[in-house]
Amino acid sequence: MLTFEDEENSAGNNGAAGVLSGNSALTLDAVSHTNPRRNPHEEAGAEDKGQADLPINHRRVSVEDKRIINCHADVNQLVPFKYKWAWEKYLSACANHWMPQEINMSRDIALWKDSNGLSEDERRVVKRNLGFFVTADSLAANNIVLGTYRHITNPECRQYLLRQAFEEAIHTHAYQYIVESLGLDEGEIFNAYHEVDSIREKDEFLIPFIDILTDQSFQTGTLETDQQLLKSLIVFACIMEGLFFYVGFVQILALGRQNKMTGAAEQYQYILRDESMHCNFGIDVINQIKLENPQLWTREFREEIAALMQQAVMLEYRYAEDTMPRGVLGLNAAMFKEYLRFIANRRCHQIGLDPIFSEVSNPFPWMSEMIDLKKEKNFFETRVTEYQTGGVLNWD
Repeated sequence: MLTFEDEENSAGNNGAAGVLSGNSALTLDAVSHTNPRRNPHEEAGAEDKGQADLPINHRRVSVEDKRIINCHADVNQLVPFKYKWAWEKYLSACANHWMPQEINMSRDIALWKDSNGLSEDERRVVKRNLGFFVTADSLAANNIVLGTYRHITNPECRQYLLRQAFEEAIHTHAYQYIVESLGLDEGEIFNAYHEVDSIREKDEFLIPFIDILTDQSFQTGTLETDQQLLKSLIVFACIMEGLFFYVGFVQILALGRQNKMTGAAEQYQYILRDESMHCNFGIDVINQIKLENPQLWTREFREEIAALMQQAVMLEYRYAEDTMPRGVLGLNAAMFKEYLRFIANRRCHQIGLDPIFSEVSNPFPWMSEMIDLKKEKNFFETRVTEYQTGGVLNWD
């Protein structure tokens, strides 16, 4: 079971598994799954050999040596790049850095304190949202730093994962900042994932897939374990970040569109932008793994993923009904059923699956505009959503 405690490693074991190459021990010689240490007798003549004659874990890294998983080349060597899309996403994420306290919450505070400022249904939406998100991004960060990072054996992808983990921390900070600013009951909000069924059910769906990757005994390299890794990556990118977040995003951004809770809505808009990139990065990784390991993408595996997607839609729709039992903000639960099916079909298409729902459309076209927003003024304030810092600012 996933916990927030690090595993203690006894002396002499592989406690730092995956730091250099997948599941190898922490040593500069441990750059291969199968040959963790150099043979000193082999080293004596290594200088006389050409690079092409050396074992892959001894020679200089070439582009051809690199793979997303089960790579035996030295993962400490960032260049030469093979997956430039990963490096470009890392650079874009760094350029779009933001911090929660930069956003003014004074209007939100005044509105929340005004007994006539928000209806009870609107207040329920805000508190349910925060109740899910305050722990969801912590789960996401744990999944990256304790699990996914160990099993992704490409340095440019790992570079982005480190940035992504930091952004998950920023998002958790943002939700805490909103809770603190509004003076909400922290015990109620932070324990919602234990006490609110619709939130707990989503977390219980996710945790087994996170547990697989964070299990210190789990290693890739077989058909079964590679499929387990791929399945967990799909659940993480396409379901957790690509589906489970979207009811909450729509609800809070809908408040902002009505000039309510504009500070919280602005923070959610930045988070939506970040999470969209997380989802797209995850999909790129998934598709690259499929390309390099076509034997994993069996008919049975595809059917299992489609079934998981259908289950996830059901859980998120149940969450929508719980957060919005009556129509509010021009929204209702039936609209979310259509939206979730639309998104599920989109995620399936992005990873090469057939659509699982027929005749669906997007009832919230304005959400697509927000996700795709480029260098436009924020919907709620004057800040630029595709924020870039320092010398990379583009004034065009």
